[in-house]
Amino acid sequence: MTRESQLAKLGLFDARVPRYTSYPTAPHFSEAVGPQDFEEWIAAIPEGAGISLYVHVPFCRRLCWFCACRTQGTSTDDPVRAYVDVLKQEIELLRRNLPPGVHLSRLHWGGGTPTMMPAPHIRELSAAILDAVPMGKDAEFSVEIDPNEIDEARVDALVESGMNRASIGVQDFDPAIQALIGRDQSFEVTKRAADMLRARGISSLNTDILFGLPDQTGPRIAASVQKLLSLSPDRVALYGYAHVPWMARRQVMIPSDRLPRPEERLRLFETARDLFLADGYQEIGIDHFALPEDGLARAARERRLRRNFQGYTDDASEVLIGLGASSISRFPQGYAQNVSATAAYTKAVREGRFATARGHRFQGEDRMRARMIEMLMCDFAIDAAEIARDFGMSRDALWRMFEDVQATFGEMVEIDETGLRIPPQGRPLTRMIARGFDAYDLSRAGHSPAV
Repeated sequence: MTRESQLAKLGLFDARVPRYTSYPTAPHFSEAVGPQDFEEWIAAIPEGAGISLYVHVPFCRRLCWFCACRTQGTSTDDPVRAYVDVLKQEIELLRRNLPPGVHLSRLHWGGGTPTMMPAPHIRELSAAILDAVPMGKDAEFSVEIDPNEIDEARVDALVESGMNRASIGVQDFDPAIQALIGRDQSFEVTKRAADMLRARGISSLNTDILFGLPDQTGPRIAASVQKLLSLSPDRVALYGYAHVPWMARRQVMIPSDRLPRPEERLRLFETARDLFLADGYQEIGIDHFALPEDGLARAARERRLRRNFQGYTDDASEVLIGLGASSISRFPQGYAQNVSATAAYTKAVREGRFATARGHRFQGEDRMRARMIEMLMCDFAIDAAEIARDFGMSRDALWRMFEDVQATFGEMVEIDETGLRIPPQGRPLTRMIARGFDAYDLSRAGHSPAV
């Protein structure tokens, strides 16, 4: 039996499973968590602790059809300027509630298109953030950059504000594929953005590329990857396109009959992966690649890799606070998410209260299962000694869980005295194997393809 037929027999090409950037996943959040919980969890942060901060800017000049993020289009800067004012009010609310000495270990601006903000507003927003929560030693400030929405003035404002890592979305460089996904972004425009960043001392550059797009073939994705490699990114995220038009209505613009079949998606991923590995990149988790000297690669080698809503990270902070409409926060106590609608978010903040609308308070085995799933997603292995030490799980109970999963996946998982491990041939099944440790009902929400 070939490897592909083994994977097919185990259901890889039919399954839809979570990406596990959180556990439990966002569809299981409820209105049982509100602003009061958010305030209490902020107050419980230890004095002097390092935290991560995510700022969501939900505006784009144009709405790309492939995107399933919470965004809205605008042809003028007026809504963006008004939104920055609300963000500054939310930051002030946060400042008043934070314990003394709290500082940033990571700051990330995402969206949407954060670089839609004019240069003066970039400076205003960063100044408000850093006045409320100063950067700690070796802190990282990263920004998602749209090459079509960046210029020298905005790059200068970001660099002067402390940005030291930039992330550029590529998706695919093939003009025909770009036309099918509503993303017009030439290689020349992308290279210009990368060159502007490098010229100003930004030595850490992330890029995103997609596989599974309409009309994508092995030679086409190989050509796009080769162009991407010419930019010498430090990290690359190789994400699978998730076609979910029932959740993201703009995706109805993408012809579903021209999407590659699941088996073809796997081959596209492996074509791109082999090119990254041949160019000296280290494979990180299920879908990231990094140069060996990059912090993410070091964290993977030292088993310090973590996973959050932005994907893989080397950030060890226990607290991630999300600002802006729809953003999600993570605390040792649970998750809290702001209301998604920009108008409702604005109303709450202008009334002087946090905009928390839903979330999840950890209970029962949540923390233990979250850690087990994170280990699989990051290290392809569950360290039984760590789980027993940190969560008081007995060896017998842990091995019963392992054996239940092995009964489903056979030789695609291995069990020994150290715990459970996914060997290289089983790694395409990682999200499905992680699902075996998920105690929540998967039927409550649709998820993306397992490959």
